[in-house]
Amino acid sequence: MQKRTFHDGAQDGLEALEALDPEKVHTFSDLLMAMKKTAFGGRRLGEAFETLKLMVEDPDCFVVLTLSGAMTIAKMGKIISTMIDRGMVQAVVSTGALMAHGMSEAVGQTHYKYQPSMSDVELFEKGYNRVYDTLEMELNLNHVEHVVGETLKRLDPHQPLSSELLTRELGRTLANDFEGPGILKSAFLKNVPVYIPAFTDSELGLDISIWAMGHKRSSDQELDANPVRDQDVWRNLQAHHPAFNPFLDLNSYTGHLLTAKRLGIFTIGGGVPRNWAQQTPPYIEILNLRIGTKISPPRFQYGVRVCPEPDYWGGLSGCTYQEGISWGKFIPPHEGGRFAEVLSDATVVWPLLMMGLLEERSPQTTDTQPA
Repeated sequence: MQKRTFHDGAQDGLEALEALDPEKVHTFSDLLMAMKKTAFGGRRLGEAFETLKLMVEDPDCFVVLTLSGAMTIAKMGKIISTMIDRGMVQAVVSTGALMAHGMSEAVGQTHYKYQPSMSDVELFEKGYNRVYDTLEMELNLNHVEHVVGETLKRLDPHQPLSSELLTRELGRTLANDFEGPGILKSAFLKNVPVYIPAFTDSELGLDISIWAMGHKRSSDQELDANPVRDQDVWRNLQAHHPAFNPFLDLNSYTGHLLTAKRLGIFTIGGGVPRNWAQQTPPYIEILNLRIGTKISPPRFQYGVRVCPEPDYWGGLSGCTYQEGISWGKFIPPHEGGRFAEVLSDATVVWPLLMMGLLEERSPQTTDTQPA
């Protein structure tokens, strides 16, 4: 039998844990830092706070916020706009649905609590769209479409569009015409680009497509007057699509990352926004390999992810930062990379992290002027 030698953890450089003492906790940041010295999910949350704090307080770090899930319907929208207002993030990558529902809030509309006594058939008949335990009224989205329509009137229908351009102009409309906070309004005022990689997977994408078709309204009416099939009407309409170029987003975002001294990423959920935001290093590596350029691939030094999905599902949401190192997307810990991941519902964890940051971070005293 192998002889055991009993060590004290201190002699091997192990970090000692401490009991969480309620008598010593006076603020959110006190609580989060104390949780870092506990175990299980509490320790993960404390480590996430420490890493996020380092990230947003690093003056040379360009922080990317990626968003998925129904966070604005879940009433997390003011957290997002506050992070932008306080200079905690320098770019946002999001689902289109999340931004569309955020605009619903920004134009003064209301979301409601779902009552299980109402069936989904009844909800449909009354114009209520259910997202888990919350309702978005179809009328709300009609108000959003009005803002989109007013914004598009300013744009040249033949101008190449991108999600960055459209979200900036939507933010301009909100800033000019609406009181109160809004994600895109804050992004416009702080000159923070907002990218929506899967733009057509949203109410905003549908609005833009219908706007392009609307330029042929007169011919549509002629078709409607004739006994033609739905397929014939659609064939006429679908030929008129927006001049949308997603590569404008890709290269704009890449340019921001290439000019940054350090990079950080704060991810809520996963999905397309998370993966799209992390693909610049492989993009540059492939560019160097195939074209012969010698551009240094940017890699993220900081990362914090809040997502309930574990990595063994093999999806984009559960992909760990450790896995991302193998793709060349992140700086390994032994070279200075700092990463933390919390497997939890963001509506529970994110407000705690935000309150801890706000306690220790004074408001921005200078505003970045919009372009």
